Amino acid sequence: MASTRMRLSPVVIVPGTGGNQLEAKLTEEYKAAGSNIFAWYYYHYYYYYYNRVLNKKEDSGYFRLWLDVLSLFPPFMSFFSECRCLEYDVQINQYGNLKGVETRVPSFGSIDGMDYLDPTFKSVSAYMIHLVNALTNKGYERGRTLFGAPYDFRYAPGPHASAVARNYLTDLKGLIEQAYTANDNQPVVLLSHSMGALWSLYFLNNHQMEWRQKFVAHFVTIAAPWGGTVEQMMTFASGNSVGVPFVDPLVVRKEQRSSESNLWLLPVSWVFGKHRPLVISSSGRSYTAADMKEFLHDIITPAGFAATIAAADLHQSCNHLVTAYESRVPHLTEKTSLQAPRVPVTLIYGHGVPTAEMLSYEEKSSSSSSSKLGFDCVPKIVQGDGDGTVNLCSLTAVIQEWGSTPGQILEVIALSNKSHRKILLDKDSIEVIVNVILNTTSTTTTTTTTTAAATTTPQQQDSVLMQS
Repeated sequence: MASTRMRLSPVVIVPGTGGNQLEAKLTEEYKAAGSNIFAWYYYHYYYYYYNRVLNKKEDSGYFRLWLDVLSLFPPFMSFFSECRCLEYDVQINQYGNLKGVETRVPSFGSIDGMDYLDPTFKSVSAYMIHLVNALTNKGYERGRTLFGAPYDFRYAPGPHASAVARNYLTDLKGLIEQAYTANDNQPVVLLSHSMGALWSLYFLNNHQMEWRQKFVAHFVTIAAPWGGTVEQMMTFASGNSVGVPFVDPLVVRKEQRSSESNLWLLPVSWVFGKHRPLVISSSGRSYTAADMKEFLHDIITPAGFAATIAAADLHQSCNHLVTAYESRVPHLTEKTSLQAPRVPVTLIYGHGVPTAEMLSYEEKSSSSSSSKLGFDCVPKIVQGDGDGTVNLCSLTAVIQEWGSTPGQILEVIALSNKSHRKILLDKDSIEVIVNVILNTTSTTTTTTTTTAAATTTPQQQDSVLMQS
C-alpha cells in the first residue's frame, strides 16, 4: 500500500486582466500625436534621464506600460493609452501592437510583476502581495514552490490567436512541468484569478487528460467571469474608468475597444439569456447577450453620428470589430469550450456586492442638448448581485454542468460581500484561499481527494463539495 503524506504542492499563479506588469519600448516608427507631445517628453525624461543619469542603470529603452500610476493623470493618460492599443489586421485576422511599439512581459515564472502593479505606489497598486505573503508564512518560497505566469492580457487564445498568445500557452506548460520537476515530481496547484481562470481552463482542456492528471493536482479559480459581464458592454460602449475618479472613460475607450481579450469578456447568451435586456441605447433600442454583433456595430455608428465621421471609416471600424468578435468569441465561450477540466477544482467567488445588471443610455439623451450623445456618456446603471464586476450568473455559470460531470471533483466556496478585487486583499478571504491550497494532498504515486465537512465562517463562507 502506498504511503500518503501531506506536502506543499507547488503553486503556479495566473493573474487576471491587468493583473501583472507590461513593459514597452518605442521605436523610430512611432509618431506621437500632437496632443501627446508633453507625455512624449515625459517618457524620454523619466525613463532615460532618471534611469541612466540619476540611477546609473543601463537604459534598455523599455518603460512600464502597465501600470504606471502617473499614466492615469492627464496629459500622460492619452499617451499611455495609445501605446497600449492593439491593431486588428482583418486581412490575416490577427491582433498586434501599434507600429513602433514593442511590448514584453517582465518576470515570467516569478510573481514579482504581480505583487504590486506599480511598485513605486504600493498603497494603491497591491494585487497578489497579500496572498503571496500568507503563503510564504506557511512555508512557500518564491521561485521554489511559488511561481507566477504573467501574460499580455490584451490578447486571447483560440484558433486565430497571435504568436504572443500561443507562446504564452507553451511557456505556461513549461513552467508547470518545471515546478513539478523541481518539487520531486509533485503536481501543481494552478491558481487563477478572474480572466486568468478562463486562460487556465482553455489551457487545461487543450492538453491530454494524461498530462493534466500527471502535472495538475488542483485547479483553484477565484472570481472567474465564465459567461462574461454586463460591465464589459459599458467598456465597449462608453469606456470604463475602472473606478478611478479622474480617468475620463472616453479617453481610454479606444484602447479598451482594441483589446482582443475584452471581446472574450462580453456576456454570452447561454448564461444571460436571449431575451433579457442588458443595454438600452439613447434611441430606445435594447440589446441582449444574443445581440452582441449588432451592439458592437451600433456603438460605433449611433444615431446622429454618421455625418461626423467618414462613411468608409465607419464601415471599416464596424466590420473589423464584428469580424474579430465572430471569429473568436463563439469558439471561446460556447458551453463545449467551458467543459469540466477533469482535475479537482475549487471554485471561489464573492457575492452580495452591487453589480451592473443593465445599462441605460436612454435618460442621458432625453434633452435636446444631449440628444446626440449616443454612447458618449456614462449610463444609468441598474444594479444586481455579483462581486461588483462579474455578475452572479456568470460567476456560477459552470457549477451545475461541472457538478454533474462524471469523475469531476468540484468544491464551491461563496464568500459574502467580497468584491472582485477585495477577495484578494481581505484577511478572511485570503485565509480561505490559503486553506484550499494547503488542503491539496499529493503523494509520490497517487493523488487523492478527501471529502469532508466544509468549514464555514458565519455569514462569510458557504462551501459545498460535489463529486460525480
